[in-house]
Amino acid sequence: MLTAMESIRNMIDVNTIVGETIVISDSVSIIPVSKLRFGLASGGSEFNGETTENYLKKHDEEELIQYKLPFGGGAGVGASISPIAFIVIQGDTVKLLPVEHPNTIDKLLDYTPDIIEKIESICNKKQKVENNSN
Repeated sequence: MLTAMESIRNMIDVNTIVGETIVISDSVSIIPVSKLRFGLASGGSEFNGETTENYLKKHDEEELIQYKLPFGGGAGVGASISPIAFIVIQGDTVKLLPVEHPNTIDKLLDYTPDIIEKIESICNKKQKVENNSN
């Protein structure tokens, strides 16, 4: 168990979950975010379920012989790392882009700020054109 836990500790650090920053350009950076899952199992057995007292037997009348208990055991560790999102930093804007969208509404909510910003930009341009024509 100790060896298995040490192996897990050596595999996992903060860069496993929140990755290194990837610089795309001067104004755009991407940070990958991952999900780590791991499982740990161990087991052991003493065959026949006998106790130590059962293995202390007298050989002849004077000599006491102690037999060792049979034992079987094992341990295992499994791990998986899955990307779940990317943090996109563009200028002063930070967005979280999930790898999978559970449904269309979530995806629409992610893009709502961009849509509102574009609509405002179009309205402002239209208003400037109308003001310049008057």
